[in-house]
Amino acid sequence: MEKLIINGGRRLCGEVRLQGAKNSVLPILAATVAVNGISVIHNCPYLSDVDAAVQILRHIGCRVDIEGETIVVDSTSVSVWEIPETLMREMRSSIIFLGALLSRFGRGVVAAPGGCEIGLRPIDYHLDAFRKMGVVIGENGGIIDCTCPNGISGKRLSLNFPSVGATENIILASIGAEGETVISNAAREPEIKDLADFLNRCGADIRGAGGSTVTIRGASSLHSAEHSIIPDRIIASTYMASAACTGGKITVLGAEKKHLSSVIPVFEEAGCRFRYDENRIEITAPERLRRIRYVKTTPYPGFPTDSQSLITVMASIGSGTSIISESIFENRFRFVPELIRMGADIRVENGCLAIAEGVEKLHGANVAATDLRGGTALVVAGLCADGETQIEKTAYIYRGFYDIEKYFSILGADIRKVNG
Repeated sequence: MEKLIINGGRRLCGEVRLQGAKNSVLPILAATVAVNGISVIHNCPYLSDVDAAVQILRHIGCRVDIEGETIVVDSTSVSVWEIPETLMREMRSSIIFLGALLSRFGRGVVAAPGGCEIGLRPIDYHLDAFRKMGVVIGENGGIIDCTCPNGISGKRLSLNFPSVGATENIILASIGAEGETVISNAAREPEIKDLADFLNRCGADIRGAGGSTVTIRGASSLHSAEHSIIPDRIIASTYMASAACTGGKITVLGAEKKHLSSVIPVFEEAGCRFRYDENRIEITAPERLRRIRYVKTTPYPGFPTDSQSLITVMASIGSGTSIISESIFENRFRFVPELIRMGADIRVENGCLAIAEGVEKLHGANVAATDLRGGTALVVAGLCADGETQIEKTAYIYRGFYDIEKYFSILGADIRKVNG
């Protein structure tokens, strides 16, 4: 069993380059299924979730070549519209392949997805939209069997919640639909726009992505294209949190300030200072972090749920009482008991509200990751804690953070990965 071992208490300083966005590369890899040709995708981080997506692509007949951070997908010979349960359960976002299969074949058979246990991520929004577009769906024993006896029809769709996955899946299905599809209350995340930018390069007609209304005109066929994945805004906030918690000064290269517009003010409230140049952000931490009066996770452009655990770690060592409210996933605070083992004074109420009384210092402890974002937050906690921290169940972390020990070592951390 792999572990991360961290000797904390070191001030992190230096420059680090940002990886491509996990939440962007996965739907774009799925989108290559709807493209008849060779897609070249740059700035792809080599994550376990990316590997799971590649295995799905190969299963359905794609040829996939990986060279460094570039993935080349040849979908010319795709012939399989069924993805087995063993592959679907490797990651939560695997359901995104269903829209691409429907667009390409008018048929798709998948299992309910797996991944981190951060709470319910219902796919009802996806399936309800597909039904309105003429898809006939059978569900039996966790298997979802979709057919389109009369083809896919463009429709006006309104989401009850701006679900990222549902917005992406509807876009993917709609590019192969007859007529126009309009999504109201669509998710507005930068990753949605990145997916649309790739598909538009392939010949799709998608307008309004990144806003609350997205319009897709069905295309008869898509051609191949070359595309570079946007930088990972959640990893950027991870580096920012590591500087904040260790009293450091870090420059994040490749970061997009506009993607972090809801995150930066929270760091500034805690006493951090920023400098900006084109595609780079420099953060300087105060001697001790201040409290964060109140922050609540909401859909983009609000504060991201994926960065909430990092703010909770910052609050745990801030000077005063901080309140963090989680409104997206009900199990996002599962990592808090591990943080308490490190000396944090945090009370969680009703599973969705954390009240943190800042302590002077965290101390090293043996802890375990409970999910990707919570596990990454424990790494940040270990970096600022006195003594040694050992983190087990690191597979969660590597789902979203490529070579985490390598990049924090560049910044001066004492962190290593060991077996056993």
